[in-house]
Amino acid sequence: MSKIPKRYLKFKEDYPKVFEAYEAMGDAIHNAGPLDDKTRALVKLAISTGARLEGAVHSHTRKALKVGVTKEELRQVALLSLPTIGLPSMMAALSWVDDVIGD
Repeated sequence: MSKIPKRYLKFKEDYPKVFEAYEAMGDAIHNAGPLDDKTRALVKLAISTGARLEGAVHSHTRKALKVGVTKEELRQVALLSLPTIGLPSMMAALSWVDDVIGD
């Protein structure tokens, strides 16, 4: 599993109040509706995939594994993006998921 990026850790260290506010906002959003942890993790991965955000795909893959999402489920999220974002973008997302799960 990939490590937390140095840039993220530096941001946390350099701007602790901003980081705390960002984390609090994330917690509030996660608790604002009825979706369970696993569903939220899959949605966040799908959003990151569609936006072509490599770092976010890495991050949400790690977080999804922590709440019990399987490797097969993670890969299916990437595969589901194919008709919408195209083969090259889907292949990039699949490789980003595989960066984290290591297969």
